[in-house]
Amino acid sequence: MPLMTAQEADYGQTPSQTVGPYFAYGLTATQYGYDFNQPFDAVVALDNATGERIRLEGRVIDGDGNPIGDALVEISQPDGEGRYPQTPAEAHEIGFRAFGRAGTGTDSQNRFVFHTVKPGAQAPGEAPHINVIVLMRGLLLHAFTRVYFGDEAEANAKDTVLASVPAERRHTLIAERVEQGGAVSYRFDIRMQGADETVFFDV
Repeated sequence: MPLMTAQEADYGQTPSQTVGPYFAYGLTATQYGYDFNQPFDAVVALDNATGERIRLEGRVIDGDGNPIGDALVEISQPDGEGRYPQTPAEAHEIGFRAFGRAGTGTDSQNRFVFHTVKPGAQAPGEAPHINVIVLMRGLLLHAFTRVYFGDEAEANAKDTVLASVPAERRHTLIAERVEQGGAVSYRFDIRMQGADETVFFDV
């Protein structure tokens, strides 16, 4: 049997040639059906959390307008009163974990979906918002952005961080409220490249 030369052999990509996606196994194990525990998932607010119950959902979209099926989205936020729990015991007591992770590979539309509460403002002059981190194949560094809420126009107008963004790009940070059957969702697509690219921050 003849041996293949190095040029003829296809060994696939090595970890040095691609960044992941290794998130499913290491960070969102339960979501992807792996049989071991993980510290965080897409449920940020438990039954006794303070605030309006919402779903935050959307897609991570590439420069060609296609949804990315192997991205990971992490969020952090305060509860409905603008509080972050300071300890695991406090998080359990108030029913609010403040942090969540969701992959885009198990939803038929490649969406991330978080079950949480609408955050309160943490300080005067700051609009309610959710902090977002995006990881995906080929992305060497995390991408950081924020979600603001379309029904908080007055607070958004006073937010220092949002005001620092060029006016023509602020809409890329605004989530749209959708109500259906008594449930409230906020839709927020994250566009990684292109004319309508989401604003990302240096953190």
